[in-house]
Amino acid sequence: MPKHTILRDKVKDFLLLEMQKGRLTVGKTINLAAVSRKIGVSVTPIREALSQLEESQIIKAVPNRGFVVAELNLKEARDLYNTTSQLEVMAIEDSTYTEKAIHRLKESLMDLQQCHTHSARLKARYKFHDLLIDPCDNRILVEIFKKLKHRVLFYEQAFIKDAAVYDNVDNQKDAIVQALEEDNTPTAALILKMNWMIVLQYLEKRLSSKN
Repeated sequence: MPKHTILRDKVKDFLLLEMQKGRLTVGKTINLAAVSRKIGVSVTPIREALSQLEESQIIKAVPNRGFVVAELNLKEARDLYNTTSQLEVMAIEDSTYTEKAIHRLKESLMDLQQCHTHSARLKARYKFHDLLIDPCDNRILVEIFKKLKHRVLFYEQAFIKDAAVYDNVDNQKDAIVQALEEDNTPTAALILKMNWMIVLQYLEKRLSSKN
């Protein structure tokens, strides 16, 4: 992986973690110089990371202020989770899962079971989703999914603090992999859709109480 890509991803991970910890809140301006000093990278990869986060609508550019953390809302969460789940279903329908691909998914599930903190659980969950769509031949679909995934991740970082929330959701992933291994894509797609909707239902409650 090119060095500038590694640095850019380092910046993105840092900013997302700062948001999760509440140090970067909605409407707060992101100080590029402060980020550069804190993690020891130049302004160039920081700007690249900010541009990607803006594409994912996690942050937005405000005239005379720079980049600020974008507001979260219930309607966007519903649209986002419905769209993301539909895209992932389309991706698995356009995929061929080899024995190697199934093995990687099973390894990912084993890693997931070992994660007990919120941040580790999130990282492992989205590694699973990346592996799930990796065999898809439609690379445009995959890229759109990955961009939306950043915004989905932001919602979960902001509103899901307890890793136990994911217990039932992550247990369903075993059934998804089993269905794919049996070449039963319709069943895998149905469980996958339910998987996303369970998380959305939890977020809806949190966002409703927030408003």
